[in-house]
Amino acid sequence: MASVEYVNVGKSFGAVKVMEDISFTISDQKFVVLLGPSGCGKTTLLRMTAGLETIADGEIHIGGKRMNNVHPRDRDIAMVFQNYALYPTLKVFDNIAFSLQVRRQSKDEVKKQVEWAAELLNLTPYLARYPKELSGGQRQRVAMGRALVRHPQVFLFDEPLSNLDAKLRGQMRYEIRRLHDRLQTTTIYVTHDQIEAMTMADEIVVMRDGEIEQIGTPEEIYDRPANCFVADFIGSPSINFLKGEIQGTAGQQTFHAGGMVLPLPAQTKAEPGQKVTCGIRPVDIAVGPDGPVKAEVVLVESTGAESHLLLTIDGQEIRAVAQGRLRARPGDICGLSIDPATLHLFDAGSEQRIN
Repeated sequence: MASVEYVNVGKSFGAVKVMEDISFTISDQKFVVLLGPSGCGKTTLLRMTAGLETIADGEIHIGGKRMNNVHPRDRDIAMVFQNYALYPTLKVFDNIAFSLQVRRQSKDEVKKQVEWAAELLNLTPYLARYPKELSGGQRQRVAMGRALVRHPQVFLFDEPLSNLDAKLRGQMRYEIRRLHDRLQTTTIYVTHDQIEAMTMADEIVVMRDGEIEQIGTPEEIYDRPANCFVADFIGSPSINFLKGEIQGTAGQQTFHAGGMVLPLPAQTKAEPGQKVTCGIRPVDIAVGPDGPVKAEVVLVESTGAESHLLLTIDGQEIRAVAQGRLRARPGDICGLSIDPATLHLFDAGSEQRIN
């Protein structure tokens, strides 16, 4: 088991600098997700941790040891890839056992380790099969088994569920997290899927354009996003953004956007006259006939348990989520109620959170 520390890490590809001055620490036994859109640098950072990419600037420490010039095989890490990377001509047993066989461990020890991993991952009935005879989820479990038998200090996952269908992704999320809880091995998991990050992580590192936007628990990032980018990236359906202005006096301020007026909590740090962006999560909007804010229904989408509404207020579109099946049609006028404590205020210029 080991912590992973990044100290002023940077990376360039030729004249293009893709990452600069990345510094943070992953504590021992934590499950940390690197989250962000394609091109944000999360996979590059993971590959530098594994030793598959050179480090242009700074240092990476695993278990207190500097890893910059350490060969990948000597870092005591195991990596699970997006494309499984299984040997098609080897059966499941030999795919899991491969790294142990390369190390020339005894047949009895190899058998013991493979059977342990197979039982842990529900792969025992498939040990005599070839990868082509397995489903996508089973192949991913084989790749995980190959990593498990090495008993590494750190597990690295590079978008391992991207090739699976939605139902199987949900199942594998549960299995990977359960595996971590059982083994308590430090885990770094890369994804662009915020649902994976929210449901699996102890901590999330949100990245954009090679920089860290925010680090925190899933609850901290959801409840107090540091800026508009984080607020928009976390949460499904996506947060609503309304541009407007703060009016009133200290302790009695309101947010104004066209004809819509929303009261603000007394402790808000926004200044009267300040141009702001107000974030409102769809799940924080109560829909009913008596709500003080009136909106016109544009579209209603039923998911069975919920109704997702697209509405307009003075020309601005807003989404809301209502429990159950809402009997509303395009053109209907409905009322919205919004708890001031659930509003997120961001400065219109910097897009940073106003506490």
